[in-house]
Amino acid sequence: MKTAFRTSRLAAFAALLCLSTSFAHAAGVLSIARNEDSTTFDPIKSAQNVDNWVFSNVFDVLVRVDATGTKLVPGLAESWSVSDDGLTYTFKLRDAKFSDGAPVTAEDAAYSLIRIRDDKGSLWSDSFKIIDTATASDAKTLVVKLKSKSVPFLSMMALPNASVLPKKLVEGAAADTFAEKPVGSGAFSLVEWRRGDRIILKKNPNYWDAAKVSLDGVEWLVIPDDNTRMLKIQAGEVDAAITVPFSRVAELKKNADLTVISDPSTREDHMLINHEHGALAKKEVREALDLAIDKKAIVEAATFGLGEVAYSYVPKGSLYHYADNLQRPYDPEKAKKLLADAGASGLTLNYIVNAGKETDEQIAVLVQQQLSKAGVTVNLQKVDPSQSWDMLVNGDYDISVMYWTNDILDPDQKTTFVLGHDTNLNYMTRYKNEEVKALVEAARLETDPKKREAMYVTLQKMAKADVNWIDLYYSPYINVTRKNISNFHQNPLGRFFLEETVKN
Repeated sequence: MKTAFRTSRLAAFAALLCLSTSFAHAAGVLSIARNEDSTTFDPIKSAQNVDNWVFSNVFDVLVRVDATGTKLVPGLAESWSVSDDGLTYTFKLRDAKFSDGAPVTAEDAAYSLIRIRDDKGSLWSDSFKIIDTATASDAKTLVVKLKSKSVPFLSMMALPNASVLPKKLVEGAAADTFAEKPVGSGAFSLVEWRRGDRIILKKNPNYWDAAKVSLDGVEWLVIPDDNTRMLKIQAGEVDAAITVPFSRVAELKKNADLTVISDPSTREDHMLINHEHGALAKKEVREALDLAIDKKAIVEAATFGLGEVAYSYVPKGSLYHYADNLQRPYDPEKAKKLLADAGASGLTLNYIVNAGKETDEQIAVLVQQQLSKAGVTVNLQKVDPSQSWDMLVNGDYDISVMYWTNDILDPDQKTTFVLGHDTNLNYMTRYKNEEVKALVEAARLETDPKKREAMYVTLQKMAKADVNWIDLYYSPYINVTRKNISNFHQNPLGRFFLEETVKN
């Protein structure tokens, strides 16, 4: 899932000048500096890491992905079973409570699944239309019947956006009221959200595994500028900082007061292309751009060798990743000829760049230089991070670099978002291929593992052939903490296990 920038840098900087130490530096409170603010606390209305990484410790899901990112483990559901025909899933819920003390019931779980399927504001409705009915046979038993078999269904139950919410509070709230004052059943609960500044969480004493939670609270501080964020961790003003710039890793590793953490990830950085803008609608033009971008040079210069050239939207190490997918060589002369043959010589592109994000700015300059060798003029438009996401959604761009991390173990989630439907404009690219869309739907339903793998291999080939976007690189999650912080880590899907983190 991608990360979006909706924070005002000026407001965030002003907030930093008056940073309160009463909570952030309390003995049992972990302060985490991040480059973005949250957008909502309504799980179904977000598709962004900046929200989901907080959701995972405020809300809870029926099924979780473990710390290794390789298998499903119990969440709110202690156990589950599947009928012989693969159409009925029965979940047995554990004794759990929401942060307000109300019990978590199967009715809450059923309501949450129907809501993510049917609510007009849901960004995930297409992925959950496979659900026919969701009912509570008793207070602790949830029965979900599917319209047809679905291999990724159980994995989708671990999606943070499918978190179990309290039915009475959500139904009884005015529009968006619950999103401002959420109640969940996770390890922490919301104390206050100061937009553009910080989110303050406290330990939830009603959490079903509260005895294992060491921290008294967590503060997610918004510090958009990469350099400022690194200065804060070095000065000891925060306990942890995430999304460390590649250029700072070597320096930070030399600091005896810090621990640099590199966790395996499902992150893939890519260049979005707006297929509805002029010549970019032509596959040959998009292919030329792919040929004119030197990914290896970008990996070496922008990631300092910590990244790895990407060649498929299914990240390396993930289920059904196709290692032999096409990798177009860097060939600006061939790119120039393709552009000429397509009637696109002298192409000019508007490139949206997130100002203050070091790696994005480095990549933008490199791409500008590389594309110029193919006769393409690139105008770099540095935009305040609070504006860039809306510009992409509205189509006010030609190209822009973004990234995605998987949220579930199955490839269906990313495939559906990137190739298979129109809810998110195929992830802002406006890419349309009806044959691809039909195969995405078929792959979701195929139960034979070998046939299903073949489908995803074909999808990776088709996406690359169409140049739905340009794959750039895969990279690990790189975060940094003070030495007194332990067990601060992410699994490959990005979840922070803050219920295990210790501040000594």
